[in-house]
Amino acid sequence: MAPRNVAANASGLLSTELASGPDIPYYRLKSRISVRWWVVLTGCVGWPDELAARYRDLGYWRSETLGDLLHEWAELYGDAIALVAGPKRWSYRQLDEWADRLASGLHRRGIRSRDRLLVQLPNLAEFLPLCFALFRIGAIPVLALPPHRESEILHLAGLAEVVAYVLPDRHAGFDHRDLARRARSQIPSIREVFVIGDPAEFTAFADLDDDPVRFPTPDPADVALLLPSGRTTNLPKLIPRTHDDYAYNFRASAVVCGLNPASRYLVALPIAHQFTLACPGALGTLHAGGTVVMAPSPSPDDTFPLIESERITITALVPPLAHLWMDMAELVDADLSSLSLLQVGGAKLEREAACRVRAVLRCGLQQAFGMSEGLVNLTRLEDPDDVINDTQGRPISDADEIRIVDAADHDVAEGQTGELLTRGPYTVRGYYRQKEYNDCVFTDNGYYRTGDLVRQLPGGHLVVEGRVKDVINRGGEKVPVVEVENHLLHYPSVDEAAVIGLPDTLMGERTCACVVFRGDAATLPELIAFLRKRGVAAFKLPDRLELFDSFPRTELGRIRRERLADEVAHRIRGRPQQFADGA
Repeated sequence: MAPRNVAANASGLLSTELASGPDIPYYRLKSRISVRWWVVLTGCVGWPDELAARYRDLGYWRSETLGDLLHEWAELYGDAIALVAGPKRWSYRQLDEWADRLASGLHRRGIRSRDRLLVQLPNLAEFLPLCFALFRIGAIPVLALPPHRESEILHLAGLAEVVAYVLPDRHAGFDHRDLARRARSQIPSIREVFVIGDPAEFTAFADLDDDPVRFPTPDPADVALLLPSGRTTNLPKLIPRTHDDYAYNFRASAVVCGLNPASRYLVALPIAHQFTLACPGALGTLHAGGTVVMAPSPSPDDTFPLIESERITITALVPPLAHLWMDMAELVDADLSSLSLLQVGGAKLEREAACRVRAVLRCGLQQAFGMSEGLVNLTRLEDPDDVINDTQGRPISDADEIRIVDAADHDVAEGQTGELLTRGPYTVRGYYRQKEYNDCVFTDNGYYRTGDLVRQLPGGHLVVEGRVKDVINRGGEKVPVVEVENHLLHYPSVDEAAVIGLPDTLMGERTCACVVFRGDAATLPELIAFLRKRGVAAFKLPDRLELFDSFPRTELGRIRRERLADEVAHRIRGRPQQFADGA
């Protein structure tokens, strides 16, 4: 049977009143009436019916909704501390109640099932109860990252037709309310803006508090949240994750990581990242009964004191931050003795750095390789050192299916390098509202073309060898070259632009803007200032500028990026150039 886009409303239960969540008295989990929606969100591709039934029969999917899971955790763990942010602490019961009151307040402001809300928050306590509140209403958080600016925000808000935008007043010196003003003026669907902190003319997030009411329970097969892609060219796509598949994602990750009620997870990277949210991340920690501790930034100045005071046992970093932590740990007197496991992912961690983790930080290392689209690979706690140091892990689920293929889609010989294709119970079958693109990146039988070049060892572990697609992996942040090139072409004297990745021992890759100017050439600082004014996120700004009279091209007129990269590498050997400050 072919994958379904929209399923029939077979139950006949959906009335207008019921679907919008009537204001009726709230009861605890055991006495709640279960009302199911049977329609998959329009614009999404579901799993084939027979495969979905198989995943349920085998227990991968447990017909749980993310909103109800927090109820269950509150019943199980009660007064144990679930969340720490600064001096404040919330028990599981308090977090559950906070989510209930937020759900009622959001509903009072007109938020209904299937509504999409753009959520752009740094590591604030409000992130978790907000998401659980939306899960309970059946509304869908569309997650944006804190560095996203006008270019990404307007795109995501328009694509998802969001009805509301949730943001901080200021973060890292940037006034997000100015961004909200531009978004509301250009995206007609935005009715509400909720601000944590000083709301100015908008609605204060703190005012979203109301007596709890009961809402119809979403269908577990329906979309729970939309994640931004980091692996696609041009502007980010949206990745629809269902209650079924996302619960399995963090549950299986938590098992591999050995989480339990004594686990204390430090949210160092932005919580809106898939890695930090569900691999196992904050959600996997809550599932295990542990404690989630929010860090305002991943800097050792913020994280080292928290590791010591909160007795952190596990956290996750990208390779450049792992390097920074190890450098600082050798210089400062910090008690990191509670830390038992450091996950490193987002980009490949080289062997030398991997070997250094245990020696310097005196904790275990777990290499992670995955994607917001689904597949998660982790080294195991019991793996020998050479496997942990030299590989990027193996799939967390027995139901994960992978193929490694050549350019003609033929399986390569064992141990050979090829493109990784995957499908499984938590890997999506398509991007949101991207039918034509889906036809390119998903095979007819449901495999996702990751664009990663890998080879597989006999034990199933993967070694990442590079990327097929034009996305630069800059310290774990994915820089889509086509998007940056399109912005550069708007600079008045730019005739042609090509963005390439340069190998870098710290960041994995740095970005280099190769530009053909007509007339006067701009400097790198001038180009960066121009891109900032266009709302380009900081991590996408070029690290280096190289000038060309023309680009090497194929017979069909396409830029030969490999030739371009070779030329830049030759120039660098001849005349080193500093990378852009602060880029």
